[in-house]
Amino acid sequence: MANIFGRPLSRREFVKGAATASAASVLLRPEAVFAAGSETLNIALIGCGGRGAGAVEDCFRADPNVRLVAMADLFEDRLGQTLNWLRERHDATRIKVTPETCFVGFDAYHKVCAMREVDIVLDASPPHFRPIHLKAAIEAGKHSFIEKPAAVDPAGVRSVIETAELAAQKGLSIVAGTQRRHQNLYLDVVKRLQDGQIGEILSANCYWCGADMLGYWKWYDREDMDDIQFQCRNWPWFTWTSGDHIVEQHVHNIDVVNWVLDAHPISAMALGGRQARTLGNIYDHFTVEFEYPGNRRVTSMSRQINGCADRIGEFFRGSDGTAILSMESGVLDGKRPYRFQGQGNDPMVQEHKDLIEAIRSGSPVNHAKRIAESTMTAIIGRMSAYTGRAIRWDWAMRASTLDYTLPSYTFGDRPAEPVAIPGKTVLI
Repeated sequence: MANIFGRPLSRREFVKGAATASAASVLLRPEAVFAAGSETLNIALIGCGGRGAGAVEDCFRADPNVRLVAMADLFEDRLGQTLNWLRERHDATRIKVTPETCFVGFDAYHKVCAMREVDIVLDASPPHFRPIHLKAAIEAGKHSFIEKPAAVDPAGVRSVIETAELAAQKGLSIVAGTQRRHQNLYLDVVKRLQDGQIGEILSANCYWCGADMLGYWKWYDREDMDDIQFQCRNWPWFTWTSGDHIVEQHVHNIDVVNWVLDAHPISAMALGGRQARTLGNIYDHFTVEFEYPGNRRVTSMSRQINGCADRIGEFFRGSDGTAILSMESGVLDGKRPYRFQGQGNDPMVQEHKDLIEAIRSGSPVNHAKRIAESTMTAIIGRMSAYTGRAIRWDWAMRASTLDYTLPSYTFGDRPAEPVAIPGKTVLI
């Protein structure tokens, strides 16, 4: 077994070390909350893949007085790779991780949250685990950054909304990884749309049509892995771990629609399937018609297939004009034309600046409910495509029993569900 601290480590030594770290962690009080005005903020990372490493870097860039003190992941090699990568790029004064503050396994998040010195938890774990981790962090009195999406099923969405209410009661901040909400271009143009610059918004389209994920996510071969380990290693390609790409990726664009319309949909009717994909059990394309209040219709398109036309962004049609938005440009046409030419910023750094500013100022921000609702919007689109049924928001939020929670969180046998077939897959 690889040693993340540079010397050979036997399985016996690793198990013994993990037990010692666990015993030490439970002695720390979880109630500590950062006092506004203190010089240093300590962060802990849950989920040590590429996005987790990026989140730490973004947080470092957001504030010079942030340091990493703990890490948690299902897999020791992933944790070790990210720790070594961060150490190569940053001064030792910023990486304060020790063997005693590295935790591996399904319960690793509990050990991070139990550390008194942790002020902020960054959660970049696979989407399935985020409701569980967010709840633990808020219960332990930690401010939180949670990557999008917030969940993979209605049960998880409901959990996140409940946790949002708990965070509000405790005065804790939660910022989500929907970076467009922190980008100067989007902030400027969305305000203009909400102020009526293209008139009453009548309809919209949103898109994430791009290449297959293999260009930026590794696929692990099965080798000697059991079912759960294999699926967690390859989490982007399984519905229970990722939510499917309409939820994991296209939620960015769906969130912009909810933001501009200041609403969530009433219902969804969708098509989708697998034309080119052979890995996992998720689809490679979706088209959804959402109905929003005011009889407004929104068409959502998402695709992950190589060699096709790419389009990522949002389009709004108003009574007095139109708007086209992407992370590169914002253009309004009509009676009051406009093109964004303001100061650009890095929204993936800005989201951490906004979280840190909220903590330091003692003025909490709480984005958990809105990311939960945008996640649910994507989920009802997926549910409709999978089953061939039209899905109403109220039913999904209140009555759906779809819950991908495992009977127990241990590695072992659990074959993946078959690819969904509309008209045959049961709606629950």
